[in-house]
Amino acid sequence: MSDLEKRFDLKSLVDKLEKTGDLSDEEFEALIYSEDAEFSDYLKERARAVREKHYGKDVYIRGLIEFTNVCKNNCKYCGIRCGNKNAERYRLTKEEILSCCDMGYELGFRTFVLQGGEDPFFDDDMMVEIIKEIKKNHPDCALTLSIGEKERDTYKRFYDAGADRYLLRHETADKAHYEKLHPADMSFEHRMNCLKDLKEIGYQVGCGMMVGSPYQTKEHIIKDLRFLREFKPEMVGIGPFIPHHDTEYKDEQAGSVDLTIRLLSIIRLLLPDVLLPATTALGTLDPRGREKGIEAGANVVMPNLSPTNVRDKYLLYDNKICTGDEAAECIRCMEMRVESVGYKVVQSRGDHESVH
Repeated sequence: MSDLEKRFDLKSLVDKLEKTGDLSDEEFEALIYSEDAEFSDYLKERARAVREKHYGKDVYIRGLIEFTNVCKNNCKYCGIRCGNKNAERYRLTKEEILSCCDMGYELGFRTFVLQGGEDPFFDDDMMVEIIKEIKKNHPDCALTLSIGEKERDTYKRFYDAGADRYLLRHETADKAHYEKLHPADMSFEHRMNCLKDLKEIGYQVGCGMMVGSPYQTKEHIIKDLRFLREFKPEMVGIGPFIPHHDTEYKDEQAGSVDLTIRLLSIIRLLLPDVLLPATTALGTLDPRGREKGIEAGANVVMPNLSPTNVRDKYLLYDNKICTGDEAAECIRCMEMRVESVGYKVVQSRGDHESVH
């Protein structure tokens, strides 16, 4: 038992976090790094109780469409960075993107997530056209974009065209740490300003960090939690860092599944009604990773709707799962996984809706 654990009654810290939504840095550290199994069970139990108070047993599905793996950025940890000459690049056509949405709709999806690298080919006009077409074809669906850093005017155009949500991981709330993970032409301030702009425009915003990324310290993780508490995103996507063999961090150790699960529970208590995915990265490192995430307070899963012939090309990290599944197989598998831990997948846009 660590000195911090001896100083604090961990269960009472969980109760305090649930009641007040805040802890001191030392208290957070004690919660994050305790190895007490009984305490871990209690933390997950309270996180489940809070998510069930807000969402019942429902788990929301989002149809993920990875429409381009071309990226102008050279982030040091990412398999599709522009400097990786071994990546086999692809772009879906507008027709292919729309076809993925049509197929997803038939399968019961009511939220689509367009995710891609920062690909200059998909300029503002083209994206506006795609957004409008998806919303015209499926007016009862929510559309989420996850296409990186843009300027405020661009975000506004996409919002006005019908995009509802935007996912932009902040990656780390510490400037010096951010600069270790990204090239010099990328700016921590710009990333944070993008998140601010998105919120001000009216998007439901998702952010999040990698757990166990190179050079990450406990101080960084606590800083991330403080940022989440202050920013109050509608969604938080966290997953363990997984190295990619064509990056400079290829030999770094992967992030911890247990620590990621712990942080999911803490974030659920910190932001009780947040949408919290059990991510593919969790399932990649642990065969039951996504189930464990749901048992720890997560309430979103994102099956892949991308055409099977491109799935194994959108590799941000090594050994990614589900690259060969058809979408229908993927969703059936996900439903069974979710049901195995006592929850149910629902065909709904989910909470935090602001239809416009």
